[in-house]
Amino acid sequence: MNGGGATYPEAWPNRHLRKVIDLNSTETNETNETATEQAVAEHTHDHDHAHDHDHGHEHSHEPSMNPELTREIAVEVPAEEVSETYAAVTKRYQKQARIPGFRAGKVPASLVRTKFAKELREEVLQALVSERFRKEITDQKLQPVSEPQLLDLQLVDGQPLRFKAAFEVLPVFDLAGYETVRVEKPNVDLTEEEYEGELSFVLDRVATVEPVEEERALVDGDWAEIEFKGEVKPLVETVTEDGVTATTPAEPPVTGKDVLIEVGGKNTIPAFNEALRGAKPGQEMSFEVEYPADFGEQTLAGKSVSYDVTVKAIKKKTFPERNAELAKQLANKDSWEEFEAELRERVGARKRNSLVGNAKNKMIEEIIAKYSFPVPESFVQQRVDARLERGLRALAQQGMKPDDMRKLDFVHLRAAQRSEAEREVRATLIIDKIAEAENVVVSDEDLNQGVLMLSLQSGESYETLRGRLVEDGGIDRLREELRREKTSDLLYEKLSA
Repeated sequence: MNGGGATYPEAWPNRHLRKVIDLNSTETNETNETATEQAVAEHTHDHDHAHDHDHGHEHSHEPSMNPELTREIAVEVPAEEVSETYAAVTKRYQKQARIPGFRAGKVPASLVRTKFAKELREEVLQALVSERFRKEITDQKLQPVSEPQLLDLQLVDGQPLRFKAAFEVLPVFDLAGYETVRVEKPNVDLTEEEYEGELSFVLDRVATVEPVEEERALVDGDWAEIEFKGEVKPLVETVTEDGVTATTPAEPPVTGKDVLIEVGGKNTIPAFNEALRGAKPGQEMSFEVEYPADFGEQTLAGKSVSYDVTVKAIKKKTFPERNAELAKQLANKDSWEEFEAELRERVGARKRNSLVGNAKNKMIEEIIAKYSFPVPESFVQQRVDARLERGLRALAQQGMKPDDMRKLDFVHLRAAQRSEAEREVRATLIIDKIAEAENVVVSDEDLNQGVLMLSLQSGESYETLRGRLVEDGGIDRLREELRREKTSDLLYEKLSA
């Protein structure tokens, strides 16, 4: 983890450099032993056949970097050290090689260098580049946050090893100014109307609907079962070849069958209340509805619809008694009072989280607007990847097949995600810097609570989840996310009024 709170990218596509940057000397030696055994085994079994395995050729384009944040270093390793490393690696291969016509451990060095040329080169790079790269960036006080790209690499046994490495660093910007942001603190108190609306929604799920047998007209409180067809205006006039003017709707009709509408209900459109009130089963009627511009159904918002409606039946909704039995059925509570208390808390928390979350988002947007600085392209592309992966996962859950996913225009999809991804990276960099300025710390207790919450959400046991997070580095990422959350909470308390 670097000082700014940002981490190295999760994926290092260049395998040479991933090993070079991530391994210390002990790990490198252990890895080299394993790599030698694997390479020897492949050549032993396949020495007379064409090799189809990948020896490190890079077929993809190098990831782009932000020129304003790109730094480059030049490194040189003396020829003597290159020769010594080649000799040591070659000797290790001689011990492992099994080549027909030669006893174990007696394969000539010249043959090993010919047969395992690519593997030897990789291991020499691993052995020489890592330490020199780290020393150079330490001496120059540089801190890469992207995968270093090797440039102008020159490696020949008996000659100096020379290479350049380019990478991105974090932007430097003045943090002053965030303290001046002000955000209005919303009223999060739950109103009785909001509570009753939620209670009605819950009770509606356990209500029974029964037909009214007596012959009478619809009154407030009844539920009308209707069938309807609505013609959406404006209509389009066209003139046929014989000069006749034809009128056709610009949009397809709105239709419904066996639809229940509460007469006099607060969520029922007034025009439907007026038309249905006093009507009887079998009655047909026509009327027009003008939908407001802010109507919840976007396809109807701001439009006029002419309806033809038929009343099919009058029905009544019956609700069960509000008692301990219903409380048990709805939320496994022992009494109706316990259920109501739990429901009020849940609805109140939902309202509070929504309003406070919106206020925090507005606060963050105002803070972001105060700063202008370049962001690492590697971070942006990682965020694009993450957003795209979430989108594809959602499509898969909705039933999209892998073959259909492969046909998607990924160039367009990535481009569409870029703006929001860059905003997220910018916000993260700012929040991380503010966290340092405000000395925000995530305690072990905070971290354990965070793991527990993830465990409850995923259904995975706490011990298993924590072990996996520690193993794959996710525990550090979780700590960073929790630090950002704490920073956002702290800022909200300081900057809201």
